[in-house]
Amino acid sequence: MRPEPGDLLRIDGRASVQFAGERALTFRIVSVCDRPAYVGWVWLTGYVINRRGNATAKREIYVQFAGLRLASIPTTSRSRATRPAASRHNQGGGRTARDGRAQRSSRAAVHPGVTEASDGDRR
Repeated sequence: MRPEPGDLLRIDGRASVQFAGERALTFRIVSVCDRPAYVGWVWLTGYVINRRGNATAKREIYVQFAGLRLASIPTTSRSRATRPAASRHNQGGGRTARDGRAQRSSRAAVHPGVTEASDGDRR
C-alpha cells in the first residue's frame, strides 16, 4: 500500500516492531516524506487518533510499506455538534438576555451618554 495524506491507518507490529501489541495506534497521515530510506520503508508525519476520533499527538514514524493497513473510521458521538440552533428569540439563553438587562448594560458601555435608568434617555 502506498500511503497518501488524509489516509487513516492502523499502525501495528506488521508496520514496525516498535508498534507491536499494546503499542499499536491509529494514525492520520499529514505528509509522506520523500527523503531516502531503506527499500520498503517510509517516514510518515501525522496525528495519533484516539478511540473517539480525536487527534492526540503529532508524530513522525518510520514504517514498512508492507505492514500498512487502512483503519476503520472511529465512530463518535457528537453531542456538541447536534445542539439546536438558537432561535431569533433565544440568542443567549441566559435570564439577563431574555429580560433585557444585558442589552441595556451593553448599550451604556458602548454609548456613555445612555443611562441605565431608562432606555433612550441621554445626558
